[in-house]
Amino acid sequence: MKRCIILMLDSFGIGGAEDAADFGDAGADTLGHIAEWYADRQRKDAGQPSFRLPHLAAAGLEKAHEQSTSQQLAAPLGYEGPIRGAYTYAREVSSGKDTLSGHWELTGVPVMFKWGYFPDEPHCFPQEIIDGLIEKGGLLGVLGEKHASGTAIIQELGETHCRTGKPIVYTSADSVLQIAAHEKYFGLERLYHLCEIAFELVKPYNIARVIARPFVGEKAGEFTRTGNRHDYAVAAPEPTLLDLVYEQAGGVYAIGKISDIFAHRGITKAYHATGLDALFEATLQAMTEGGDRSLIFTNFVDFDSTYGHRRDAAGYGEGLMLIDRRLPELEARLQPGDLVLVTADHGCDPTWSGTDHTREHVPMLFFGPSVQPGPLRPMATYSDAGQILAHHLDLTLTRGTWQEVEK
Repeated sequence: MKRCIILMLDSFGIGGAEDAADFGDAGADTLGHIAEWYADRQRKDAGQPSFRLPHLAAAGLEKAHEQSTSQQLAAPLGYEGPIRGAYTYAREVSSGKDTLSGHWELTGVPVMFKWGYFPDEPHCFPQEIIDGLIEKGGLLGVLGEKHASGTAIIQELGETHCRTGKPIVYTSADSVLQIAAHEKYFGLERLYHLCEIAFELVKPYNIARVIARPFVGEKAGEFTRTGNRHDYAVAAPEPTLLDLVYEQAGGVYAIGKISDIFAHRGITKAYHATGLDALFEATLQAMTEGGDRSLIFTNFVDFDSTYGHRRDAAGYGEGLMLIDRRLPELEARLQPGDLVLVTADHGCDPTWSGTDHTREHVPMLFFGPSVQPGPLRPMATYSDAGQILAHHLDLTLTRGTWQEVEK
């Protein structure tokens, strides 16, 4: 039996890409700056915890970062033995640095067109979108209508929302329209229905996603987002690796927001979970259910939404160490023909200015019982990794260059 398992550490960049300056991201380095953040605090306080990722380092993470940046990390990741994985980095050729572009490119469909975006100014949405939401959604009006952090805007406008029933509509630097509403005072199903309306309204503007952002709580300072987020995403314009595995191989087992990202196309079974531990548990569960030539694909969204965008270097590092501690559980469940890929869809350097993603290289770490350890050629596109996975499952992607990673 042979399977592919993708662990997508959402936003885990390992150094600025060649075109980072075009995005205002020259010098960004998610992994490098987290390691530096921990090292600085250790120098100031010997009681601070060390930043250690020994299992990821054994798979080649530290080496891949050095390949990408030509620099060593501020402190080693806690592993000095022989490398057990095949490793390199990849650059992104898609025109943006967003979630859909990164996932689609990995699975063989780079985004070579420009997404639509809303300007960073008050009342940033076209009036016909707002009017359509109010009319078709039966609303008294909306709140927000600006660029904002999702966690901040519910504290700012949550009480007004609960009092008036007006949903909070906002965006970010991504190609997205987001709607936040209280699960109790507005209703979860009503929020989902409103997002379905919004998804149709934004189509003429080439917007990639509409996201439902439900929250709970009774007053400002106590509002918290729940795990009932739902993404309404544009479908990839061409067949992806998921479509191929779904139609021609052993099926696709999607954990976290993967099914949303791919518009629920090419999915055999979706597993919904909230938090890194729960997502990891769901991954292990999918491994017990996925048969020969199946693809198990997990997105660990917390690295992006909870730590990267909120510029929380400590939380990001703690999350990475949690995943690292649990990797041996996954390795213990691997079958002789399994191939694991640890990667990311873009960067989101928690030490960087602003709250946007950062244009970075991403790690491509392959491990499994048959993997030949050592460096791989740097990948000119994420699709190169997708081609490796496709080849492992006896499939062929239309894009990407295959490299030998197994003995």
